[in-house]
Amino acid sequence: MILKNKLKSGIITGLIALTATFGFASKVSAQTVKNIVVVHGAFADGSGFHKVYDILSKKGYHVSIVQNPLTSLKDDVDATNRILEKQDGPAILVGHSWGGAVITEAGVNPKVAGLVYIAAFAPDNGQTAGQLISSLPAAPENGILPPDAKGLVYYDRAKFHAGFAADLSKADADFMAASQGPIFAQCFGAPITEAAWKTKPGYGIVATEDKAINPEIERNMYKHAGAKITEIKASHAVFISQPDAVAKVIIEAAENASKGR
Repeated sequence: MILKNKLKSGIITGLIALTATFGFASKVSAQTVKNIVVVHGAFADGSGFHKVYDILSKKGYHVSIVQNPLTSLKDDVDATNRILEKQDGPAILVGHSWGGAVITEAGVNPKVAGLVYIAAFAPDNGQTAGQLISSLPAAPENGILPPDAKGLVYYDRAKFHAGFAADLSKADADFMAASQGPIFAQCFGAPITEAAWKTKPGYGIVATEDKAINPEIERNMYKHAGAKITEIKASHAVFISQPDAVAKVIIEAAENASKGR
């Protein structure tokens, strides 16, 4: 009789624990996604997302901009994870250009509820950004220079307007060129170890007038990753020239994640 009561008590305790576990999981999955973490690409920095930040903030989102060092894939992923760890709940992880490779690797963080690629690399396991950018011919306007003696890659200032930000004013493009953030060439040779888009919903923005990354490469990557594709007529600096359209995709990703989609 004592053994029977202990067995019954154990079953009840187990059921209570199981219910609590599933109840907790249900609350997590139904949690509203209000955090947005943005990772910039090469030759630019997070300040270019000011307009996108304003739009999202006014709609009640908590936006954080990662100022990644562009020194290695690992360093940039570490910088992104430090910001993700500060979030008070699930987040949408957004990456532009090189930042797409970073969010692909960092996106396995359990706080990431979805990924948004903005004219960005979306490598598969074992792939590098360098392999992807060279998979199709570059535009004549492309100004990515060979690494210098210290292994740093710059964007040709003479080609910056036409190749990177053709839909911005020449004055704005000239300032971006003058303040560009160079990237260490080793970043483009670092393979992805675990592509987050395999387990997280993805959204990809193709900048149809992009001269820095061939738009067809963007389409190919997003299709391979199973991402929902949005095409925007814009340069590589689409996040600056078309902030409303970019913010709309980010909001869609957040709303769908909030619904568990």
